[in-house]
Amino acid sequence: MFKRNLSSSYSTQIDFKKRFPNKKFFKSNQEDDGVVDRLCKNKRFGEAIDVLCEERHLGEAVQLLGRVKKPPASTYCSLIQVCSQTRALEEGKKVHEHIKTSGFVPGVVIWNRLLGMYAKCGSLVDARNVFDEMPQRDVCSWNIMVNGYAEVGLVEEARKLFDEMPERDSYSWTAMVTGYAKKNQPEDALVLYSLMQKLPNSKANVFTVSSAVAAAASIPCIRSGKEIHGHIVRAGLDSDEVLWSSLMDMYGKCGCVEEARNIFDKIVDKDVVSWTSMIDRYFKSRRWREGFSLFSELVGSCTRPNEYTFAGVLNACADLTSEELGKQVHGYMTRIGFDPSSFASSSLVDMYTKCGNIESAKHVVDGCPKPNLVSWTSLIGGYAQNGEPEKSLKYFDLLLKSGTKPDHITFVNVLSACTHAGLVEKGLEYFHSITEKHGLSHTDDHYTCLVDLLARSGRFEQLTSIISEMPMKPSKFLWASVLGGCSTHGNVDLAEEAAQELFKIEPENPATYVTMANIYAAAGKWEEEVRMRKRMRDIGVTKSPGSSWTEIKRERHVFMAADTSHPMHNQIVECLGELTKKMKEEGYVPATNLVLHDVEDEQKEENLVYHSEKLAVAFAILSTQEGTAIKVFKNLRSCVDCHSAIKFISKITKRKITVRDSTRFHCFENGQCSCRDYW
Repeated sequence: MFKRNLSSSYSTQIDFKKRFPNKKFFKSNQEDDGVVDRLCKNKRFGEAIDVLCEERHLGEAVQLLGRVKKPPASTYCSLIQVCSQTRALEEGKKVHEHIKTSGFVPGVVIWNRLLGMYAKCGSLVDARNVFDEMPQRDVCSWNIMVNGYAEVGLVEEARKLFDEMPERDSYSWTAMVTGYAKKNQPEDALVLYSLMQKLPNSKANVFTVSSAVAAAASIPCIRSGKEIHGHIVRAGLDSDEVLWSSLMDMYGKCGCVEEARNIFDKIVDKDVVSWTSMIDRYFKSRRWREGFSLFSELVGSCTRPNEYTFAGVLNACADLTSEELGKQVHGYMTRIGFDPSSFASSSLVDMYTKCGNIESAKHVVDGCPKPNLVSWTSLIGGYAQNGEPEKSLKYFDLLLKSGTKPDHITFVNVLSACTHAGLVEKGLEYFHSITEKHGLSHTDDHYTCLVDLLARSGRFEQLTSIISEMPMKPSKFLWASVLGGCSTHGNVDLAEEAAQELFKIEPENPATYVTMANIYAAAGKWEEEVRMRKRMRDIGVTKSPGSSWTEIKRERHVFMAADTSHPMHNQIVECLGELTKKMKEEGYVPATNLVLHDVEDEQKEENLVYHSEKLAVAFAILSTQEGTAIKVFKNLRSCVDCHSAIKFISKITKRKITVRDSTRFHCFENGQCSCRDYW
């Protein structure tokens, strides 16, 4: 490939003089060899490679004249190092080829540099070829290959070489333990770490124990975590604050929040990662107050929260439906100047939508230079849940026009918007466009949304056909949607079929039993209702208690059905009594057919009056000025009677009342609901 005649070689020399007029490349062999080193030091990497290759051509020509020229080892070392640092695989291959053809005999150091260069460039095939060609290897050679395989997840190949190693050092063990941990094989990582501890000459370093701690956290295994913690102390590695952070994370993931906090308090120079991790641990353990308190400490410290911190705190506000706290966090973010394009903005949108403040969510999206997919999707879902499906679909069109590609979650929200509005044909159109227009595959969630849409519309024949043609097995959520539709339309036969499927999937879920009991009660099938309740008692399943809550002056008030514990209970009952009289005058008829017991109508009406959301609404009316909007949240789906009653209450009291149940937001105003009685 490089054969040239003598004249062409000399012409190459002339070209070099033109390219580098200020360099005397060809005075002596020593000066020629130094050029490459100087170019490498000056980061003129491409020129160095060119010089080396051209020197080879000159070397062939000069060799014909009886002169032999070979670059020194330092030249090769410099070039290989630059190739490795810049991940320049093709140039590295040129250097390797030059070594082969120049007659240079590399020592183990240069072999190892070649080996490392190929490994860092991701060419493990070339690295293995070099490894197999090496006339002699040291522990570094073995480590490079073991680590190279482990880094890309080929832990079986790495372990095979590891077991063949004539000797190992701490780097060898670290490479394997880390490789197993990254490959999501934490048990193997811990077994190997334990074996290492038993060997007399094997000493773990900071990187080894960090990987072992991460493995214990991912299982999670508190016993192994505590053993590793002991090793850290005994080995004198407990001054490393990175290890403290790893230990804190491990204890948190193992559910030992107090131990995690103890570690956190010992860290002298806490960085934002440590703060964020500890705050997140509190929230994941549902220790909300402590999480928010620690966030307040962070705000008052010298450490500035980052987007991960804000996202975690805002997600906690969304879970608690605590808009006031969310607004305070938003205000702080604005004061310190957060990036509106960060994913913390997406968490803001999600928080506002889950708290029922869709206008603020829209304002956040409008303030983003280029909203990301999560923000678009949250807003689309927010409008759907807040009873504005038309705006939901409008923002989906804007998403498409912006050039953002929707994903399967986006379509879940789009189909949900159609479901909440009863847009069956539109929903079918969007469902088919997922594959035909957008090139995505249908997921189980898409089928569940479509079946839910058809079930709510009473199109049972069509939905049974779709279920039979599904490429995957129907999930519990799909059958629950079928059951919900049957409850709305009184389809007892299909409800029984759906219930049987749900009993197979999750026999411990009380919702199935309660819904079937409701369906039997509504149909007047009291014997079947009694049998369902008996079956529920026999297997020890208990109904999740319904609860509702509202915030007044930043204080949360929680109510259970027939709750008498609230200090204002007597006033609440009196208020509901007066409201019920006025409601009946306006035409309200209690839905006594949904009460689960075969008792007198008067008793049924009394049972309906004390549902938790009615208690919360009455309390909010008593605790706020006339005309003030009310917001109530419920953990379960609202019943038909409460939905009907709150429509009348909104008209009588001239209040806007928003109720968020487990399904969606219901915005009641002047006797109407945003769901249009379709939910």
